[in-house]
Amino acid sequence: MNGGPQRLTVLVEERDHERMRPISNPPNPYESRHRDLLEPASATRLEMYDDSSREILSRNDSPDLSFRWSVNPYRGCFHACAYCYARPTHEYWGFGAGTDFESKIVVKRQAAMLLRQAFEKPSWKGELIVFSGNTDCYQPVEASLELTRACLEVCAEYRNPVAIITKGVLVQRDLDVLKRLHQEAWLRVYFSIPFADEEVARRVEPQAPTSRKRFDAMARLSEAGISTGISISPIIPGLNDEDIPELLQRARQAGASEAMSTLLRLAQSVEAVFVERMAEAFPERLAKMTHRIQEVRGGAMTDGAFFSRHHGTGPYWAMIERLFGVAKRKAGFADSDDEPVPDTFRRPGREQTRLF
Repeated sequence: MNGGPQRLTVLVEERDHERMRPISNPPNPYESRHRDLLEPASATRLEMYDDSSREILSRNDSPDLSFRWSVNPYRGCFHACAYCYARPTHEYWGFGAGTDFESKIVVKRQAAMLLRQAFEKPSWKGELIVFSGNTDCYQPVEASLELTRACLEVCAEYRNPVAIITKGVLVQRDLDVLKRLHQEAWLRVYFSIPFADEEVARRVEPQAPTSRKRFDAMARLSEAGISTGISISPIIPGLNDEDIPELLQRARQAGASEAMSTLLRLAQSVEAVFVERMAEAFPERLAKMTHRIQEVRGGAMTDGAFFSRHHGTGPYWAMIERLFGVAKRKAGFADSDDEPVPDTFRRPGREQTRLF
């Protein structure tokens, strides 16, 4: 099925070295040995690897997710969010879940071609595709590679329904394609915005666009008629749960019609990365965060079980859920999304062929 990374190239960019603070790379559990640094880690540079995957559609078999198919043009993510649940996936390719995840980006240059091939198969019926189910499809390398745009153009050509989840404001570049998807198929763009405080956001998501820029991008898409939503994910008890009302108000003012949230997940090596970075960024708040996380996770730091991994338990989590529900209604969001995803998929030229 999927091949591993094949060829290394280097992407040269101007970078804010103050934001590229040295952070360790947890040992890869799939490697028989690992190297310990003998001196502090230096600022890393962004590297790109070519992926020889033969398929681009990822099938989701998780029973607690609402979608079955996703497209991920990139593996790894430059945004460097400390909490990213996708970090362990980088270990499958011989990389680490820490600095490797955000500096060694694997790209699927044939993504659009592979997607077109998938759409031409008789077995494809035109189900919703989510960009991206794993790492951000609008991270900075997309500005030059345009793999996400090319895939969206294929979706527009075949009128396949699409949902996008991103922190990237680069999504505005593709407004022409988004409008076409909105008019001829079905589209919703969710912006992941978990922090109202820009300083807190910068410490946790050091290379992602500011929350303000994300709200501005949301407003621009909404004004263009695109259906938008906010994802307050992850909720980190003891750090950003108090931001929920402000975030929902700002999202509604920016035209969002949907709002969702998930609880922090610290599966496998994510916990080591997250705890280390929070200890550096918020030493005075680490104990409170750890206590609150364990409080909503029944004494543990995480829960990987289906149907409970995205939600917590106990009185503190119940308080967070009530806060989200009340703030959502107060901001003017509907209680639920009952809009079905329409069946719009068509193979170009096939309708005319059937006339003869």
